[in-house]
Amino acid sequence: MRADVAALWAAYRAIDAEAPSQPPSTYHFCDNQHDADACADLVLHGRKRATASSLAELELAGEPIPQVGDLAVVTRWNGEPVAVIRTVKVEIRKFCEVDERFAQIEGEGDLTLTWWRDAHKAYYERVLSGSKYSFSDDLDIACEEFEIVLRA
Repeated sequence: MRADVAALWAAYRAIDAEAPSQPPSTYHFCDNQHDADACADLVLHGRKRATASSLAELELAGEPIPQVGDLAVVTRWNGEPVAVIRTVKVEIRKFCEVDERFAQIEGEGDLTLTWWRDAHKAYYERVLSGSKYSFSDDLDIACEEFEIVLRA
């Protein structure tokens, strides 16, 4: 584990003595540096308060479906930590069921559902390419809302 991630997690454990000794998850958003770093900044500024992983991509990565109460360290593309977040709500929806409210709290682009659908369709097509899964309007999405519990 990177020293700066360990230091942030130690700072979090100082305010939550029941937190596990190791961070449960450390990750960056998106599949490229530009978007990952932009999303990290959106988290830090309080605009990005949600994320949307397809259940297919979670399965392919061997990751569990997010649960309320989950903690994670969000990083930039290079692994630099920016915040500890806590999941506050998870709803499984079909891609076509994601609504304007969720698009707004995910905080990306121009905050519209049209932008969200275009950007996420392209993302899911990229991350599922070459797997047994493919994008469709019926793709199951974990619509996860979170709060920052500690900034780096």
